[in-house]
Amino acid sequence: MDMKTYTRDNMADLLRQHAINPTHQRLEIAYALFSRQEHLSADQILAIVNTKHSETSKATVYNTLNLFVEKKLIREVIVDPSKVFYDPNTYEHHHFYDVVSGHLTDIDAADFKISGLPMLPPGVITEGIDIIVRIRPQAVPA
Repeated sequence: MDMKTYTRDNMADLLRQHAINPTHQRLEIAYALFSRQEHLSADQILAIVNTKHSETSKATVYNTLNLFVEKKLIREVIVDPSKVFYDPNTYEHHHFYDVVSGHLTDIDAADFKISGLPMLPPGVITEGIDIIVRIRPQAVPA
């Protein structure tokens, strides 16, 4: 896993490596994601970016995140239709999702063995497999 230290100074190079023009707002959005190495929602990213630069709109954050996903700079993790997280870790891995706390945690892909996948339709290849294991705290017997 890439444990590189990300700073505002190296964000422009990272964006350029993915054919993304490094505008001021894109740099700040990328820095919010990569400096923390956490799974963040668009609203969380907006709040982080706007603590420093309050001129960033929600539309700009969503458009930028969609661009980052399209350019494979980040991964979009949809845990349910109303909860989407953006993951700066693009290496093959899966997730635990705590349905009570809303916290998403990485699971190393090596911890899974997948067998018995269905035959793919003609003319397509597998792009990836995303596994989300939904968890909750165990109820304590009364």
